[in-house]
Amino acid sequence: MSKDIVKKPVVLQVLPELNQGGVELGTIQIAEALTENSIKNYVASKGGRMEYQLDRLKVKHLKLNLKSKNPITILKNAKILADFIQKEGINIVHARSRAPAWSAYIAAKKAKVHYITTFHGTYGLGPLGVKKIYNKIMTLGEKIIVISTHIKRHVMEHYGISEDKLVFVHRCVDVEKFNPQAVSNERLTTMIETHSLPTDKKIILLIGRLTRWKGQELLIDALAKIKDRTDFHCILTGDDQGRTEYTEGLIRKIKDNNLNERFTFIKHTDDVPALMKACDIVVSASIEPEAFGRIAAEGEAMGKIVIASNIGGSLDNLKDKITGFHFNSGDADDLSQKISYALDLDGKETQKIATSAQNYVKENFTKQIMCDKTLRLYQDLVNQE
Repeated sequence: MSKDIVKKPVVLQVLPELNQGGVELGTIQIAEALTENSIKNYVASKGGRMEYQLDRLKVKHLKLNLKSKNPITILKNAKILADFIQKEGINIVHARSRAPAWSAYIAAKKAKVHYITTFHGTYGLGPLGVKKIYNKIMTLGEKIIVISTHIKRHVMEHYGISEDKLVFVHRCVDVEKFNPQAVSNERLTTMIETHSLPTDKKIILLIGRLTRWKGQELLIDALAKIKDRTDFHCILTGDDQGRTEYTEGLIRKIKDNNLNERFTFIKHTDDVPALMKACDIVVSASIEPEAFGRIAAEGEAMGKIVIASNIGGSLDNLKDKITGFHFNSGDADDLSQKISYALDLDGKETQKIATSAQNYVKENFTKQIMCDKTLRLYQDLVNQE
C-alpha cells in the first residue's frame, strides 16, 4: 500500500442501550460526526427509543442484549461482536459502559483491533473495593477518555492508571439547541401555559431524575429558609423511575414547610431549552459528584444564573462568581444564601454573568470540540498501524 494513502478509522461504538441519557447522547453525536466526515461507523446496543436517530444517519445498528451482566451472555455477545467486526472491517471498538465493555474487549482482542473506553462516571467500588475487578474492564483500553477533571482524578487514584493513557474530552452542550435565541415565543408560551407557570415570579429550576443524590430535598430545605420571600417559584423536573416513596417524601417535605403553592413538578419534557428559557435560575444541587454536570452547562449556554455544588464536574464547567455560583455541597444554608443573592441581582449584573457563561461554554464545551477531539483520537490510533 502506498504511504500516501491515509488509513481511515472504521468505528464500532458499544453501549448497553439507546434510551435517553448522557452516554446515549454522546454516542449519537459521535456517530453523526463520523458520518458527516464520511467515516464508516456502527453502533451495538440493546436498542431503545433513540434508535431512530441512527436510522436517520443511516448508521447500522447491531442489536444485542449488551445490558446483561450474565457471563454466558457476555461471551455469546463477544463472539457475535467479533464476527461483526471482521465482516464490516472495523478497526476501532469504543466501549462506553462496563457490561458491554467485557464483550467488546474480548471481541476486539479476538479480531485484533483497537479497543478504547470512555469513563462516563465514577463506578461504585463496593465493600473493600471488590467491584474494582468488574470495573477494571474500563481501564483496559489502549486509551481511556475521561470527561472531567473529577473523573480523571478518580481513574488515576483508584485504578493506578498513568496520565499518559488518558485522553481528556469533556462532555458537551449542543449550543445550537441550547440557545435562547433559538427558542421561539410560541415554544416559550406553550411551556408556560402547559404547566401553568407563574409569570410574576422568578423561577428556580432543578432538572434531574428524582433520586436523593440529585439534591431535591436539599433544595427544598434551602427554599424553606427563605420562604418569607414572595418572589420565587420552583420547578422540579424529572422521573422517579418507580421510586414513588422518594417522590411522596418530597411532597410531604414541601407541605410540612408550607411551600405547596411554590412548587411545580414536571415529570418529563421534550423541550428542555424552552423550560430553561422560562426560568431564571438553574440549580444543580447534587450531594454526590456529577461526572460532568451537563444541566449546569446547558443552563449557562441558555444565559441563566446557574448555582451548582462545589464538587465533581461542576468545578470544570462553572467558574464561581464569573459564569455562575458554587455553593458548599450539602449545605442548605449556603445554597439558600446563594439563591437569595441570585434573586436580588439586577439586570446589568445578570446580563454580565449570562454573557460570561455563554462565552465559556462556547469556548470549552461545544459538540464540535468534543467530536473533533474524539475523531482525532480515532485517527491517531489507526495512524499507529
